[in-house]
Amino acid sequence: ASPAEKATVCFGNMFIELPKAKTREILRQDQEELDKEINNLRKELRLKVNRLYEAQGKPELKGFNLNPMSAEEMKLINRILEG
Repeated sequence: ASPAEKATVCFGNMFIELPKAKTREILRQDQEELDKEINNLRKELRLKVNRLYEAQGKPELKGFNLNPMSAEEMKLINRILEG
């Protein structure tokens, strides 16, 4: 493979040269894992905040259980707004 078909990637404190397709796949998988972890942390945070408010005798936060729109949903909204 030519140098143009490879990418140099840093893992920890090592640089490794990998094919671009493999690099894309690794990055895609990492991003999927990070997205899952972020979503789990958001869910846990909502529960903890609600428990805290309940323990303090405060009403539940309004709108706190909303979920962000996905990139695909945003594209559809933008398409509708553009007419």
